[in-house]
Amino acid sequence: MQIPTINFNHKKSNQAEVEIFELESLYKQVDHEDSPQKLHRITFFMWVYIEHGYGSHIVDFKEYAFNPGSIIFVRREQVQAFDFSLMPGGKVIVFTQAFLDKLHSNMRLPNYTPTHLSQSRSPVIQLDKATDISAKRLIDEAIKEISHNNADPLIVMYLFSSFSLMLHRLRPEERHDKLSQKQSVMLARFFDLLQSHYEHDRDANSYASKIGTTYKTLNQVCKLATDITIKQMIDAFVIIEMKRRLVISNVTTQQLAYDFSFEDASNFVKYFKNQTKMTPTQFQKQFIKLEL
Repeated sequence: MQIPTINFNHKKSNQAEVEIFELESLYKQVDHEDSPQKLHRITFFMWVYIEHGYGSHIVDFKEYAFNPGSIIFVRREQVQAFDFSLMPGGKVIVFTQAFLDKLHSNMRLPNYTPTHLSQSRSPVIQLDKATDISAKRLIDEAIKEISHNNADPLIVMYLFSSFSLMLHRLRPEERHDKLSQKQSVMLARFFDLLQSHYEHDRDANSYASKIGTTYKTLNQVCKLATDITIKQMIDAFVIIEMKRRLVISNVTTQQLAYDFSFEDASNFVKYFKNQTKMTPTQFQKQFIKLEL
């Protein structure tokens, strides 16, 4: 059984590219084939604000605990699974890349940095009391504006931007403040190339050459932005995609070795085990229960 891909519902959001709804509304889907508690990939960005209850959330096959006041960040194309066993409540904010593009063209908002590739980064942050109060107010105002008969998209954007900047203040590692404009462009260019060529190119020098810079310069930018080297970023990105395909598509080791341009299956298994401390088959079996 393959893990489903969940797309953004443009009609439901009235083409606004952003939607806010109660976390509890997902409970009614738990008995469906596409239950939120089963692993699934999303094609949009999602923030889950926990107002009450406890539990854990799986993001790209790692489990993260949450508490009241937690915010869970999930990026597009990541694989996730909810945990409703302890009946948590809160708000779910989903938005598209198109919404972010509109934000960046209208107001100041930090770009997203690929810090999720670092093993030390968690997609969950815990709000302090003051920020928690502000978060509730901003979310409530955004919901009010979205539901208004004459809703103004710009007001929603300003509210979202305020909320986002407030959260970025708590997550300095997600900001580009350390990078110059030239370095930010270089990092974005590298990540675009990585997303396009990761199946056939895992060579750090190759990416530096494609960008028109040196390995040393690109490596410094990667470490400054994410605290990991360019090679670690490449391997982390490749391994995450391998894991997704192993579980999502249930592909064979032989097929995956071919897809990622390894000479043979044994070299692929060696690479995967070196990065994850388990074989591809062992990893697949570990997540079979989450598909059922």
